[in-house]
Amino acid sequence: MWPCLSYRDARAAIRFLVDAFGFVERACYTAGDAVAHAELAWPSGAGGIMLGSADATSDIDRPTGAGLLYVVTDAPDALLARATAAGAEVVRDIKDEDYGNRTFTVRDPEGNLWSFGTYPGS
Repeated sequence: MWPCLSYRDARAAIRFLVDAFGFVERACYTAGDAVAHAELAWPSGAGGIMLGSADATSDIDRPTGAGLLYVVTDAPDALLARATAAGAEVVRDIKDEDYGNRTFTVRDPEGNLWSFGTYPGS
């Protein structure tokens, strides 16, 4: 699955997502100052995200800061430390859930919520 996000400053978002969460930039196509399309892969090879600059003239553009994503990781504690060192705002600190997930939620600089945890689904 490849969720898509819009950012006011897509170039800064790419830097943040790579530095804070460990995404790998695979493609970035620009149109003037805007990012028309970027692809960031999750390092485990299990999908990624697509993003671009917000474009009010597009009929498929979404509001910035409205995303809520869950990403599977086998190292949530290390990822939380990395994310907060890069400036992610902690919304829910790391905790163990009754169903076996170790998870946390942070907010990126434009307001999207990112939950990371060990639960891969059933």
